[in-house]
Amino acid sequence: MNFSLINEAQQLIDLLQKKTPKELKTIMGLSDNLTNLNVARFNEWDVNNLNTFNAILMFQGDVYKGLSAHAFSEKEMDFAQANLRILSGLYGILKPLDVILPYRLEMGTKIKNEFGNTLYDFWSGKLQAFLTNEMKQGDFLVNLASNEYSKALKLSSFPHKVVTPIFKDFKNGKLKIISFYAKRARGEMCNFIIRNQIKNISDLKLFNHLGYSYQEENEEMIFVR
Repeated sequence: MNFSLINEAQQLIDLLQKKTPKELKTIMGLSDNLTNLNVARFNEWDVNNLNTFNAILMFQGDVYKGLSAHAFSEKEMDFAQANLRILSGLYGILKPLDVILPYRLEMGTKIKNEFGNTLYDFWSGKLQAFLTNEMKQGDFLVNLASNEYSKALKLSSFPHKVVTPIFKDFKNGKLKIISFYAKRARGEMCNFIIRNQIKNISDLKLFNHLGYSYQEENEEMIFVR
């Protein structure tokens, strides 16, 4: 496996391996089958394990369906590798082509560790420091993570400009954020940035995938349909 925060991931694995299946089931809110699967994954976790995947191709949620990384050209994947970062409860921050093992560990998981009682406590400061270390003066962050994950970045104190696109749909005559659609739209926005190699905030406003269009609201970047 190759990724940047391997020592921190190993610390979490050490903690998880000490938990009984019953404890993991409670902590992670899993069914018996998923508990058994993840107990096995944690116990078999090894940096020399060859059953690995590129991070960007392993995740299968709605955001990643919108991202459609499997269809990227070599040039697009190179741009993604240089500019896209994936937040992870276990691995902290991943580059798209980082090689990792399958796992399940949500960022909101409550697990006692040397820094506190949650993964937010464990990763506190580390993820923001990692990102800002990579960024140059004048760079900006497009935050397309869910609230559960972006919370780990402490964005209110982030030293660079942060843009958080918000996607709303009309429902019953009102504009609302509908989680299912917003997840897909965040992935589509990421796809748009990568395919067009967006480097200016103003160019984000050109996004029109899935029928969304830009509408500024109280200086927020809102897209509606």
